[in-house]
Order: sequence, then structure tokens, then C-alpha cells
Amino acid sequence: MLMKKKILIVDDDPRNIFALKLTLKARGYAVETSTMAQQALDMLKADPDFSMVLMDMMMPGIDGYEAVRIIRNTPEIKDIPVIAVTAQAMPEDREKCIEVGADDYVSKPIDVDLLLMAIEKLS
Repeated sequence: MLMKKKILIVDDDPRNIFALKLTLKARGYAVETSTMAQQALDMLKADPDFSMVLMDMMMPGIDGYEAVRIIRNTPEIKDIPVIAVTAQAMPEDREKCIEVGADDYVSKPIDVDLLLMAIEKLS
């Protein structure tokens, strides 16, 4: 089977990473993971093959909002699609994610069908 896109999952909760990774791999996506934003930024800069980032917005240290801002301001990775993933599910949270540069937004608990539609839309 032909591998689909290579997706970077950034989440400080290993359980979220585990569930998302299983779901995406089962659908043919190549998946890498990071539990810290700084590590994720380094991975993106080091590997031009990533086609998308699923970014948890609530993380210790550099949070997802700051990480998305850094991605958008870093020339070699500024065009990579970012889907914000957050437990904050109010309308203003979605706007806040889009304002910092996320391309789309999915709230937790993640609806897999919605997530896959967002991924396909940005692919």
C-alpha cells in the first residue's frame, strides 16, 4: 500500500498520541510524534517530508499557540498545514487558533471523522 502523508502529532499527553497514532496509521498515514513543542519545531526543520502537524494547543513550556506562531515565522516551515487540537471547545478558542496561524481546528475528545476530513481538506 502506498503511504499517504507524513503527519507530526504534537501532544504532551502520551495517551492522546497513542490513540491518534493508531487511528492515523490504520488509515495509511506515516506518523511521527513529539510531546514538546520545541522538539517538534526541531523535527519539522530537520525533515522536509512532513506534510502536516496536529498541534495540541495546551502544553507546558511553549504552548501550541506560541509553536504555531513560530512555525508561521520560520521561512523553511511556514507553509506546513497545522491543525490545532484542543480541549478548549468554545467558538472564541477556534478563532484564537486560526488567528495565530492554524489552518483548521479540532476539539477534544477528537471526532475521528472530523479530523480525517480536516486532514484530507488540507492535503
